[in-house]
Amino acid sequence: MSNYHKLVRDQIPEIITNNGQQAITKNLTPKEYHMELKKKAEEELREYFQAEGSEPALEELADLLEVIQALAKTHGGSFQTIEALRKKKREERGGFDKGVFLIFVQ
Repeated sequence: MSNYHKLVRDQIPEIITNNGQQAITKNLTPKEYHMELKKKAEEELREYFQAEGSEPALEELADLLEVIQALAKTHGGSFQTIEALRKKKREERGGFDKGVFLIFVQ
C-alpha cells in the first residue's frame, strides 16, 4: 500500500481501479481544494525544474498549466481571464522574449 495524500487528476482513481488496485479518496472542501491546488502548483513547478530535456519539460509545463486553469476557476476566473490579463501586461510592459536582465537603477 502506498500513501499519497495529494490532489490528483480526476481520472486517476479509475485508472488505479482498472489496474486491479483500490484507490481510497475523499472529496475536498472548497478551502481544502484551493490549498491542495497551490501545493500541486509547487509540485509541478519543482518537477519542471528537475526535468531534463525539452519533451519532459513541456510535459511538466502542461501539468502546471492544468493546475493554473483550475486555480483560476477557484478565483472566479478562467483561462480566458488569465490570457486577457497576460496580453494586457505584455502590451504595457512587454514579455520575456529578449532576455533583459535588470542589474540596478540609479
